[in-house]
Amino acid sequence: MGQPAGKQHRPATYADLEAVPAHLVAEIIQGVLHTFPRPASPHGAAATSLTMDLGQPFQRGRGGPGGWWFIGEAELHLGEDMLVPDLAGWRKERMPLIPTVTFFTRPPDWVCEVLSPSTATHDRIRKMPVYARAGVTWLWLLDPIARSLEVFHLLDRKRFAQEQTFAEGDVVRASPFHAIELDLTAIWDAIAPEGG
Repeated sequence: MGQPAGKQHRPATYADLEAVPAHLVAEIIQGVLHTFPRPASPHGAAATSLTMDLGQPFQRGRGGPGGWWFIGEAELHLGEDMLVPDLAGWRKERMPLIPTVTFFTRPPDWVCEVLSPSTATHDRIRKMPVYARAGVTWLWLLDPIARSLEVFHLLDRKRFAQEQTFAEGDVVRASPFHAIELDLTAIWDAIAPEGG
């Protein structure tokens, strides 16, 4: 719905974000407030499985090199934009300890968005350019319905290049976590097919 003639659109503020009911996910991109329902079960299950797979070797250093912190649904304030990625990762060399904060202003080194039908376009069209401008080096798009993983690497502060694409059944070494093999089937093997 457009604004009435002669009336100026007011950019959304943090107060607008805080006023959104808790059952919705809210983000501000280029002054516009976007809200979405909380993710459905395939989305949450995939995010949890991926966190478990990466957490042991990369956060705790068990069976892998360590050196990372992972946080689910961390609120990021990247300039004027306020985003909530499904998963975010910081290299410990850049963030030695996790600060006690409500939101993060330090851009993560890696972000994973778990795609769902209601958010896929938003994640690709609106959020990817914000992550690029903020200097997020790696971006993953994980689709539990299509059962695919797309890996993007930052070329410059304007755009990502798609570096790897994986499909169901693949055992992969996905950047920047190529030190371990990741079994994609295990990420969504507990998710029933649609209608199941």
